[in-house]
Amino acid sequence: MKPAPQDSAPDWKRTAYSVIFESDTPAGRAFDIALLLAIMLSVLAVMLESVHSINAEYGHYLRVVEWIFTGLFALEYIARLVVVRRPLTYALSLLGIIDFLAIVPTLATLVLGGSRYLLVIRTLRLLRVFRIFKLGQFVGEGEFIVTALKASRFKILVFLTAVTTLIIIVGTLMYVVEGGNNGFTSIPKSIYWAIVTVTTVGYGDISPVTVPGQALASVLMILGYAIIAVPTGIVSAQMATPRTTAQAPTYKQVVCHVCQAGDHHPEAEYCWRCGEKL
Repeated sequence: MKPAPQDSAPDWKRTAYSVIFESDTPAGRAFDIALLLAIMLSVLAVMLESVHSINAEYGHYLRVVEWIFTGLFALEYIARLVVVRRPLTYALSLLGIIDFLAIVPTLATLVLGGSRYLLVIRTLRLLRVFRIFKLGQFVGEGEFIVTALKASRFKILVFLTAVTTLIIIVGTLMYVVEGGNNGFTSIPKSIYWAIVTVTTVGYGDISPVTVPGQALASVLMILGYAIIAVPTGIVSAQMATPRTTAQAPTYKQVVCHVCQAGDHHPEAEYCWRCGEKL
């Protein structure tokens, strides 16, 4: 059965939907920016808690902050389920699953003590930043290389964000796998090891000893070669592109209220995925 049109929803629900899921209004953009700041602060609190000297003195306060952020994210997740037309569709979507997993680790600490460090999965929620900056136009005047770099900076931003997310997750996993031993005494130190490894620098001052840790390190080493080649390829491809076609496409900053699809054409009136009226 075809879903009822969005206009049939209460005014408060439509307003809340535009704020939570869209970023083409000042309120929606402010909500997204506040959410991103909250995510970064919550991840920072977890990382600081893994440092023994800081945990010994401020551990109680950091855990309180962790529970406060978890409560806020839980309310945000519930609000998203309330305002969408199909809550189950959103809950099973990629961002919906990530939003749910951002809450689970703190609750799991009531049963599993070390699971709170998996809260770094919240860094995946930073992918929402791409929706905020999607309207950026990467064009400019000037010298040829500068122009190519300007036109490539959005792709490079996406790439660096993905690499940063990978490094944080792998560093945290290595901290858990090695059990805080063999030099992996905190999450920041483990992330430092991940950066050294993925860039193929390999100082050797910290190295995994356990078999799972060595297996994880091997995977990261292999990925490192591919990661290093990506920025060069992005800039080179941009330099080979005619300037008349080097501009990034623009998108309508509206998220479908039924399937949560984005990236609509500026003049689109219907969703490209499900056909619902925008």
